[in-house]
Amino acid sequence: MDDFWVFGYGSLMWRPGFAHTETRKARLHGYRRALCIHSHVHRGTPDRPGLVLGLDRGGSCLGLAFRVPGELQREVVDYLRERELVTNVYLERRVGIRLEDGSAVEALTYVVDRAHGQYAGSMDIDHAAQQVSASVGQSGPNVDYVRNTVEHLQALGIRDHWLEAVAARIGNAGKGAI
Repeated sequence: MDDFWVFGYGSLMWRPGFAHTETRKARLHGYRRALCIHSHVHRGTPDRPGLVLGLDRGGSCLGLAFRVPGELQREVVDYLRERELVTNVYLERRVGIRLEDGSAVEALTYVVDRAHGQYAGSMDIDHAAQQVSASVGQSGPNVDYVRNTVEHLQALGIRDHWLEAVAARIGNAGKGAI
């Protein structure tokens, strides 16, 4: 079996949880990293939903691509489905990505289902920061999730100006352990 690639844009980048033989920066065109999913459990409640990341249409996203040995395909895909498809807010897709050396490969990734009830849609920085600041779920304050994400992206040398602006707006609101 041929090796295959998995594209990560959020926590998968720093906590993949599956065996892989190579990790490279990669860009996905046609989708952007966004706080576009309402979290009713981990980072919010049904009354005060938090916001978590999804890949939404438009723009592009710099993330990481993981090369997975072909013989592990079934195991890795099963793991990713269990991790990503809990509430079915994501759709599994095979997409074309461009690796940092310019080569093009196909990768497995998960994009937001815009028809799902948890889809938050596009919002401006102030609205996103307001919602994030007001939300706490079983995994802690939503502000910690956003700050942690920005810190991990920066540690990887990846800038996300929109997400960084949201983090700057939330400032010290709800500052706690990450």
